[in-house]
Amino acid sequence: MQAVFYFTFTAALVLLGGVVPGAAQNERPRARDLGISIGVLKPGPENAITDVAGVLVGHKTIIKGDNIRTGVTAILPHDGNLFRRKVPAAIFVGNGFGKLVGSTQVNELGEIETPILLTSTLAVPKTADFLMDYMLGLPGNENVRSINPVVAETNDGGLNDIRGRHITRDDVFEAIKNAKSGSVEEGSVGAGTGTIAFGWKGGIGTSSRKLPANLGGYSLGVLVQTNFGGILSVDGVPVGKELGQYYLKNIVGKGSTSVRSFDPSADGSIIIVIATDAPLGSRQLSRIAARSMAGLARTGSSMTNGSGDYAIAFSTANQINSDEDVREIKVLGNNAMSPLFEAVIEATEEAIINSLLKATTVTANGRTAEAIPIETVKAILRKYGRLK
Repeated sequence: MQAVFYFTFTAALVLLGGVVPGAAQNERPRARDLGISIGVLKPGPENAITDVAGVLVGHKTIIKGDNIRTGVTAILPHDGNLFRRKVPAAIFVGNGFGKLVGSTQVNELGEIETPILLTSTLAVPKTADFLMDYMLGLPGNENVRSINPVVAETNDGGLNDIRGRHITRDDVFEAIKNAKSGSVEEGSVGAGTGTIAFGWKGGIGTSSRKLPANLGGYSLGVLVQTNFGGILSVDGVPVGKELGQYYLKNIVGKGSTSVRSFDPSADGSIIIVIATDAPLGSRQLSRIAARSMAGLARTGSSMTNGSGDYAIAFSTANQINSDEDVREIKVLGNNAMSPLFEAVIEATEEAIINSLLKATTVTANGRTAEAIPIETVKAILRKYGRLK
């Protein structure tokens, strides 16, 4: 009875405007609420990127009329002036069909000096400009003559008037100033407001892992913006095939010669943001970022020609004082990296699944992206022995 009520409530809201408010979104479960425990490592207390001490996340969700569904998500490595206290960082490119402002300087110098912002594809230049306004206006930055904003994107044009580029300066400032620790709002919010994943409504998802004390006790968290396709797998279960919605469904075994005749397409993008308190340098962070693609693959991503698959990794340890010319840092040895590789793979996989489970149905721009049906997914997982 509860499931029927939820569906009816959601459907009514879609008819009234296509957006389910935050209260309904919060009613949708995360993976662990369903009894899904991905991997072998334990999550942190919030099972979120904010389990890495000091990390903050903020959203600005933009919903206007019947065709604007977009937003900004801000990830802050700490609450101070990032230009004055930079963090070690690296960016890994799985497939480079995307627009990631600031990536070359991050990989050249091995550090990030602004909040990381996620948004809509065509809004990246404006968002980067507004982020520079924010950074230049911070006390202590009065004489700064160069800022490297880090802004990433996925294409929300299916549900959003993407050509309108509806991100404003106030939106960017609000996302940054709203950033907080603790639980992270997921699903159809912020930069995930208009995104679609595996043919269902996608969005923002997060997860974390805590290493055992004898492995260092480090925390690692992941936040994703999902907007891609493939053949959905949930904890190894072929949910996409069971639901009858997956990449190449209308081609394989049917003799079609058109590579564009399938629905849904697997084209799209994902941004994976990784935070850890492990003492790492940029080279090691690049290795961690690369392993996140294994977590992406576990969910069934095809990483197609038209997909932008990016990972941004940073460490909150060994922060870099911009006024220091010489400094000594300590980093983990290579033999200590493997548990962190496992952590990022598991957290990436679970963050993606959370983004789908938490997302609500959105109708806009002449299209409806349905929320993945929770009760049906539960039945499929029971069928394969993943749930009691």
